Amino acid sequence: MTRHKIISKILFFSLFLSLIGCKAPEKDYSLFEKAVAVGVNKNDKLEEASGLIASQRNPDLLWTHNDSGNPAHIFLLDKEAKTQKTFKLSKIKNRDWEDITIGAGPKENTSYLYIGDIGDNIGLYDIKYIYRLVEPAIDDDEKITEFDTLIVKLDDGSRDSETLMFDPASKNLYIVSKRESEVRLYEITHPFDGDTLVATKKISIPLTYINGGSISFDGKEVLLRNYDHIYYWKKKGDESIVELLKTPPVEIPYSREPQGESIGWALDNSGFYTLSENAKGTRAKLFYYKRK
Repeated sequence: MTRHKIISKILFFSLFLSLIGCKAPEKDYSLFEKAVAVGVNKNDKLEEASGLIASQRNPDLLWTHNDSGNPAHIFLLDKEAKTQKTFKLSKIKNRDWEDITIGAGPKENTSYLYIGDIGDNIGLYDIKYIYRLVEPAIDDDEKITEFDTLIVKLDDGSRDSETLMFDPASKNLYIVSKRESEVRLYEITHPFDGDTLVATKKISIPLTYINGGSISFDGKEVLLRNYDHIYYWKKKGDESIVELLKTPPVEIPYSREPQGESIGWALDNSGFYTLSENAKGTRAKLFYYKRK
């Protein structure tokens, strides 16, 4: 689907909400500074960046990847968007990798990457895959042969999704669908036991075309984005992610990107980053939004 058609759908949905009396999220520009372009992605093998997360094992570096039809590679970028190393997952395909997140796993005191092969543009696939691997250090072998394949099934059928988030408080994973007029939040409950994991629909969120999201490393804040907006939630207490996302978000500043599908918190929660796919011959910039 072209970006023009996507924007038209988002605008139509906004008009629809106003007509039925649903209040659009309030804008709050007091929380984060305007975007600063801190680098440009010049890697010809990273044309369709579709996920972004700060590394825990490699200070000041970020993980990203391409989406459908590209090799099963993950890229370690510095904060100027320069590729520092490319890692290759063995014997699997990138059917439609759409997001990457990071968090705890089977080994204590070890960070794991979770790569979401969760895209499904036409609602074709009954099964989604999440690849879990010990987060590589930059000096590790570029070939990754050891990882777990989590087989996931949504409890209400096949749906497109581009958002995968790890909650450090519960250790649950969350998937957000993309194309509905009110997107759906699914929960995969830790410890991810069983041959097939069921992602249970918990709530609908009155937003559309969500294509990226991130839970902060302290578990207290959530970002969701689409092609034209970024939405922000912050906990008031010890409520769950599900309870938090039942509440209205605020809309925070966003600098338009050619085809932005990635968002991720800085490791120290000082702000967050976004990264677009390259589009229309334009090299994507890495943007940083500093907390005020």
